[in-house]
Amino acid sequence: MSAIPQVSRITLKNILVPTDFSPASAAALPFALSLARIYGSTLLAYHVIPPEPLEPVVTDRLSVQDDRYWEEARQNLTEFAHDRSAGEIPFKCLLERGDLVDAIPAIVHDRGIDLIVLGTHGRRGVSKLVLGSEAEKIYRSSPCPVLTVGPKVHAGEWKLRRVLFPVEVGENPEPALNYALSLAEENEAQFIVMQSVSMVPWQHRTSVADKTCRHLETLVPEAAKNWCTPEFLVRWEHPAEAILLAAAEHEVDLIVMGVRQSRATILSSHLPWPVASEVVSRAPCPVLTVRV
Repeated sequence: MSAIPQVSRITLKNILVPTDFSPASAAALPFALSLARIYGSTLLAYHVIPPEPLEPVVTDRLSVQDDRYWEEARQNLTEFAHDRSAGEIPFKCLLERGDLVDAIPAIVHDRGIDLIVLGTHGRRGVSKLVLGSEAEKIYRSSPCPVLTVGPKVHAGEWKLRRVLFPVEVGENPEPALNYALSLAEENEAQFIVMQSVSMVPWQHRTSVADKTCRHLETLVPEAAKNWCTPEFLVRWEHPAEAILLAAAEHEVDLIVMGVRQSRATILSSHLPWPVASEVVSRAPCPVLTVRV
C-alpha cells in the first residue's frame, strides 16, 4: 500500500457523552472534558429513556408515570452535566425516549457530532448494564468515531504522551490512522504503529518482522515524520493480546483502532467478543474506534 499523502487535522466541535447515570458513564466524563479543552468543543450530555417501564407494572404505563421517569432523568442529566471540573466548557443536555443504539445515528447527524465518549463496564453476558451491553453496538454503528473508557482505565489527569495504532491485516488503515496521527500531532505524543502476526515459526520471525516493519513504514506519511519519529512494532501474539501487552509495556495513553460495521445476527450475543471489544474491556487506557 502506498504512503498516505498527508494528515488531515481533525476538529471536534461537538462531543456527545451518553450516560445511564452509572459510575461507568461518569468515569468517561473527565476524558470528554480533556478533549473539549484541547479542541474548544461543546459537550452534549445525552440520556435516552428506554421505551419499556423501568419498574414492573400490571397495567399500561400511564402518562403520570411517564412524567415521573422524565423528571427523574432530567434532574439526573442536569447533575451529570454540572460537573465541577467543566469550568467554562459549553455543556448541553439532551433527553429523549427510545432505544439508545437506534438513536445514536440520528443524533450524530442532527447535532453534527464529531466524537462520542462513553464509559462501559466491559462485562459480558447478563451482568452487563446499559453502557456495558450497548457500548460495542454503539461504536460499531456510530457514523463518527467513539472513545470508549473501559473498566481498567484509571482515573486522574489524562495527557496524550503515547498513542498506539494497531494495524489489522486485510483492513484499510487510513480512516483510523488519520485520527491517530492528528491526535498525536496535536498533543506532541509519541506515535507507535503495531501489527500482530501470529502463528509464525521461530525460524521465520526475523524475515517476517523485517517485511512487516517495512510495510508499516509506508503507512506513515513523510509529513508526519517531521514532528515525530514513529516506532514500529511487530508482535507474535493473537491481536487482542498483542495490543494489550504493547499498551501496558509502552504505557500508552490512547489506543486508536479501526472497527468493522456491525452485522447484527440473532446469535450475536452468543459469539465471542471481537478484538476491539476484548481490548476495550481490558485496556489500561481509553480506546478510540473508527469505523472502516
